[in-house]
Amino acid sequence: MSRVNRLYQEIGNDLKSLLKSGTFRIGDRLPPERDIAETFNVSRTVVREALIMLELENLVAVKKGSGVYVIGLPDEVLSEKDRKIEEEDLGPFELLQARQLIESNIAAFAASQIVKADIVELRAILEQERQILEQEVLDDYSADEMFHVAIARATKNSILEHLLEDLWAKRSTSKMWDQLQSRITDHSYRKKWLYDHEKILQALQLKDAMAARHAMWQHLENVKQTLMTVSDSEDPNFDGYLFDSIPVTIVSQ
Repeated sequence: MSRVNRLYQEIGNDLKSLLKSGTFRIGDRLPPERDIAETFNVSRTVVREALIMLELENLVAVKKGSGVYVIGLPDEVLSEKDRKIEEEDLGPFELLQARQLIESNIAAFAASQIVKADIVELRAILEQERQILEQEVLDDYSADEMFHVAIARATKNSILEHLLEDLWAKRSTSKMWDQLQSRITDHSYRKKWLYDHEKILQALQLKDAMAARHAMWQHLENVKQTLMTVSDSEDPNFDGYLFDSIPVTIVSQ
């Protein structure tokens, strides 16, 4: 059975075809992401993931504040190792989209199941997260992970808990996620994420399912928007167009 490419892989392969055809040569600057997105009729998140894929193959390099430049031309056939990595990896924004859909509903369910011991655990995790930020250990996301997994555990459904653990494991082993993180030099956004976590906990304490769902949804929307902004390779004074958010609206039950 043939493998179906993820959308960012399809766009990445289309860009590689342009490199092979000579449309872009070594040293050329690629068009801005927003222009590539319009050309292929996809969101900028997909284009960002496609370019990260090309970075990992050493075909393009990012110059912060300037853009993405061609530094190599693609081989006709990827090595077995590179092909396996490409097949198994996940796009960072693809993963965030999945988390947004799944975790917003987990938070809503957790609000109906949560007990005092869960609240105490979540408060302790947030305190640990505060300490990590105060110590400026910028590559430590352990408390962030613990917070999200603990909410899933509060549902008293082990399958949901294991699902969250698996999603975080995929992030920790993703070369594309690591490449995205390598573009980021300003980590002040993490204080905003801590504030988001506090709002989620408040909703859980009130056992308000709708508020918990919305707070989690908005938190992961903020994560997507922030990572798009702080990892942007282009001039920060560009026209402000980011990307189309995922077309899902939360409605009351």
